[in-house]
Parts: sequence; structure tokens; C-alpha cells
Amino acid sequence: MATLMALHAHPDDESSKGAATVARYADAGVHCILVTATGGEAGDILNPAMDRPDVRENLAEYRRKELEDAARIIGYDEIVMLGYRDSGMPESDDNANPAAFVNADYDELLGRVVALVRSRRPDVFLGYDSHEFYPHPDHLRVHALTMDIVAAAADPDRFPGAGEPWRIKRLVASLFSRRGMLAIHEMLMERDGESPFTEWVERISAGDWPERPTLSVPVGPTLQRGRDALRAHATQVDPDGFWFKVPIEVTQEVYPYEDFEIISGFLPTTEGIGDLFSGIS
Repeated sequence: MATLMALHAHPDDESSKGAATVARYADAGVHCILVTATGGEAGDILNPAMDRPDVRENLAEYRRKELEDAARIIGYDEIVMLGYRDSGMPESDDNANPAAFVNADYDELLGRVVALVRSRRPDVFLGYDSHEFYPHPDHLRVHALTMDIVAAAADPDRFPGAGEPWRIKRLVASLFSRRGMLAIHEMLMERDGESPFTEWVERISAGDWPERPTLSVPVGPTLQRGRDALRAHATQVDPDGFWFKVPIEVTQEVYPYEDFEIISGFLPTTEGIGDLFSGIS
């Protein structure tokens, strides 16, 4: 059975990064495993309806339940919680918590992920890009793990007690799709004269957005599942907020894809519209 493993920093990241793609492959019979590094304890409550004392006092419990609901909607077969504490935003007090993900011994952390890879044997591993525009400490750490995991899991001399070596066939990083956002923005500006992406477009135009080798996975039929999964994170998502301003029909018409940075395991000609599992038997 083909297997996909996704590593994410917090509950809700699995729903905002590649959710429709995982749903597509889950529907096709791929065994999908979600690894979540932290409990999201430092997250802000962004939904006014959930900003209550009982929620704030038990945020980790709420976020765990939200994660389970979202993973079920997407179609994950297994959830693995690494159990680290949310490190919080850059330069916040949460950064100093000894239990924070950012303070975990890196070799120990890498060894834990290697053990998961060797025991589950994923064909495709989905991680993070370098996150220049959102340098959250936990996301940067997931990026570091993403870049190290293939070599570490395949090397018999590293982490010898973590199981038999396994070589991941394909490594990709979920991308915030610049091309998709621009396509939808331009369509909405032409049709309606306004777009919820205006601020983001200005931010991208002013910044140095890196060009990366990109694979666009067709996900039109499962885009709604991704949105439904994100809505399941009721403490983290305002149902009237930014993520839901664009009608799903517009996204399905203009850019029915999710984009991934190609890191390893692909042919040089792979860029464009394609399948993460193409050619994997």
C-alpha cells in the first residue's frame, strides 16, 4: 500500500497546508499519516465565539479535539502527536519554555521522526519550505527536519536503534501558492473590483519571493474538504475571516491546485501539473 507521511508544527497546519492533496490521496487508497509536533498551546483564539474563559483555560484539549475532527475530514488514517509545547511567535515568552518544540534537543527530535519513518515506511514525505514570510520558530524547525529526514532515515549508521533504514522516495514541501493567489486576485479584481488578497499581493510585490521548483497537484474535487477541515479548528479560525472570503467555486475554476516545492525524488522535468505518486509502484 502506498503511504504518505505529513509533518506539521501545530494543530490547524494540516488543514491549511496540503489538506486537499492529502484528501485526494486518502480517497485513492493511500495510507496517510499525520505527525503533529506541538499541541498549539500558545495559539491565539481568533474566533470571537470561542473566546471564552473555559476555552482559554483548556486550549490544548480543545485543539487536540479540533485536530482529530480535521484529520477525520481530510482522511488521515493515523495521528501521531510528538508532544512538544507550542513555542509561540518569535521573541515571545513562550520561546523560553523548556518544553517548547524549539528547545528540544535536535538530534533527539530527528531520531524520533526517523523512527516514525522507519516504522511506517512512507513513499512520500510532506514537510515545510523555508518560510521566509512566516518565520515561526516551530515552522522553521519543521523545515530543518524536512531537509534532514531523507538522509537520516536511510543511513544505517545514524540512529541504529530506531529501526531498519528506509529511503523516502519523494520529499516535498507545502507552499503558499503565489501563482494561485495572483490568479484568483486578478480574476476577482476584474470581476468585482475588489479582492481579499490585495494586502498579500502588495506584500509579495514588495518582498523577494523565492522561485522554487514547483509541482501543482490537481485537487478541485477535494478543495471543499480542506476548507471544512480548517473550519473544524474553531478556536483558530474566524468563520467569517480571510480564509473563506473567496467562494470555493472561484478557486475550483481559477486555480484548482495545491502547490509543493520539489525537494528530492523527482525527475528534473517534473515541474508543472502532476501527481506526487506518479511512477511509484
